[in-house]
Amino acid sequence: MKHQNYGEFSLGLHERLFAHRIPVNGTIEVTRRCPLECAHCYNNLPMADQEARRSELTYEEHCRLVDEITEAGCLWLLYTGGEIFARKDFLDIYTYAKQKGLIIGLFTNGTLITSKIADHLAEWRPFTIEITLYGRTRETYEQLTGIPGSYDRCMRGIRLLTERGLPLALKTVGVTINKHEIWDMKRFAEEDLGLTFKFDSMINPRIDCSQSPLAVRLRPEEVVALDLQDPVRAGEWKQLYENFRPPMPRPQRSEEVYHCGGGMNSFAIDPQGLMSICVLSHMDTYDWRAGTFREGWEQFLCKVRHKKATRLMKCVACRIKTLCNMCPAMGELEHGDPEEPVDYYCHVAHLRAHVLDLPVPPHGDCAYCEGGSAYPELVRSAAALKAGQMAFAEAPRSTSRPLPMVGVGAADSAGGCSTGGCASCCCK
Repeated sequence: MKHQNYGEFSLGLHERLFAHRIPVNGTIEVTRRCPLECAHCYNNLPMADQEARRSELTYEEHCRLVDEITEAGCLWLLYTGGEIFARKDFLDIYTYAKQKGLIIGLFTNGTLITSKIADHLAEWRPFTIEITLYGRTRETYEQLTGIPGSYDRCMRGIRLLTERGLPLALKTVGVTINKHEIWDMKRFAEEDLGLTFKFDSMINPRIDCSQSPLAVRLRPEEVVALDLQDPVRAGEWKQLYENFRPPMPRPQRSEEVYHCGGGMNSFAIDPQGLMSICVLSHMDTYDWRAGTFREGWEQFLCKVRHKKATRLMKCVACRIKTLCNMCPAMGELEHGDPEEPVDYYCHVAHLRAHVLDLPVPPHGDCAYCEGGSAYPELVRSAAALKAGQMAFAEAPRSTSRPLPMVGVGAADSAGGCSTGGCASCCCK
């Protein structure tokens, strides 16, 4: 018998089903309420927000929703928040979904996990649980979360899950407050606990387009410096570049705004039952409460997914997309326009390519390509990073600014976002 690992199975199934538009991958935000007040978070609301509580889908509505998504072909389901355990009935919602045969992942900050919750998860085992660790020390963790005592509650949650052998992974989001403890968090997870660990530093505005999280976003030089500090991470970026460099596309590929898995094999539903192409995009939503999942998927999201672009941006011709986090949702959050590229991501991607010695083919009027206005400074920054001479304390912060459009003859869109179509934010 030929054996196939899970990663190969998942990727193969997604690829085979992509053209058939089967919603195999779903994300449901059960609440936006959270006991923490993280400076970087894109959607959290206070635990005591009664309006938010009243507007959330009921348990009965969640059961009907699960019935409808499984009937439509959903196989993988992520439950996220806010904080999922802020809902007293979450275990009931989760158990119903488990009984329907879904492969379920849970995103949590771990601070509300009790022995009772851990025991229930041990009985009804999820496919994966991811806890975000905001700092290795109590001081750093609580400076980011804004809540005294939250560090110890998180540690307790981690302990309760590991004691029961549950499939736990830790992660963090790299920001100005905790950047100095990222590697300590990695050692704690991998060496002390034997768990997998990942981190991401790509902070975006809140879903109401408030720019407040950007106050703690790392500068591009800091983001890339973290890549260089881990040879394995740097090697993975290189491999991603080699494996997924998109071929020169056909002209018609640039006609659509979206080229990811959103609306093709994945969907998101917020606490009020509004369906969208992903958890970060709220410009086009369908009210599931007023209709059905099948109607939202087959009609509304199909139209969103095939929305035509109104102009050809420089990203269309870019061959280093796998090094970049830019997607229409990011343009929507930072500029109110899904077709407006975000300068910050462009800066990070080009700097990453330079320090890793990866070729950057010309792709139009790009400030960070050779001959562009920002290119000389980019080269100096890359050289300093490779020499270990980059000082961060006094360096000015990069700001987002509109990017120019390229001429129609430059090139056309290359294949989707660097993650292959997100299910949710990787760090909550």
